[in-house]
Amino acid sequence: MVVTPGQFVLALSCPDRPGIIRAVAGHLADAGCNVVDSQQFADPQTRRFFLRAQADPPDGLDLDVLRGSFAGVAHHFGMEWSIHDAAARPRVLIMVSRAGHCLNDLLFRWESGSLHAEVVGVVSNHEDLRPLAERHAVPFHHVPVPAGGRPAAEAALLGLVDSERVDLVVLARYMQVLSDGLCRELAGRAINIHHSFLPSFTGARPYHQAHERGVKLIGATAHYVTAELDEGPIIEQDVHRVDHASRPEDLVAAGQDVECLVLARAVRWHVEHRVMINGHRTVVFR
Repeated sequence: MVVTPGQFVLALSCPDRPGIIRAVAGHLADAGCNVVDSQQFADPQTRRFFLRAQADPPDGLDLDVLRGSFAGVAHHFGMEWSIHDAAARPRVLIMVSRAGHCLNDLLFRWESGSLHAEVVGVVSNHEDLRPLAERHAVPFHHVPVPAGGRPAAEAALLGLVDSERVDLVVLARYMQVLSDGLCRELAGRAINIHHSFLPSFTGARPYHQAHERGVKLIGATAHYVTAELDEGPIIEQDVHRVDHASRPEDLVAAGQDVECLVLARAVRWHVEHRVMINGHRTVVFR
């Protein structure tokens, strides 16, 4: 996302009806704002309208003042909306277990500047990936989940979310099921990644199960976390073709590559305020 100093992002959804674009564009123009990018979508099934606009405000315009003046437009159309400073970097907490490919990819993208976020910590139920986090100078928090210890572990996680003012939690191959209560607490601000063999190959070693069945496509899905396991609104998916000569370890490697790409896209689109939940689905303004 190309950002010049002072730009903001307006994201909104509301029941679809005539006049929304005119009202929004007119209000921004009256405030002296110059819209540099705008995307919109009207869903004929849910009858909801979605819009994302990136704009330059006039010199001296405080975003809180703009939020206050826009509230009247939002109320008139029944909008769910937000205005964000485009230069602000959302604070991200990454959760992992023992597989480090997604963590390594996200940390590289963050450190190289291609991920518009601030990684404030890594949480894991194991110690394996502490050296990787520390190489990137990211705080590592070991939060074990022993038998019967999930409530305490989740309380510790929520404590970190609060103390670090976390905007997004990323489950980058975190292999623990979150409680319904924690899923509700993190609704709309937690993203998970998993292979796309579900429900055919569940449990341990899914790529080996897939190899035994002769699959030809390796895939991955990134979605928002909900209480319904692995059934939250999908943000991004992709696939990689394999063939009869592919060994189980080839499938694992291909799957890890796809998981990294899919998760990175989902996280980037979320922190750039490009994703809006539309019932059980999402609208993604790429």
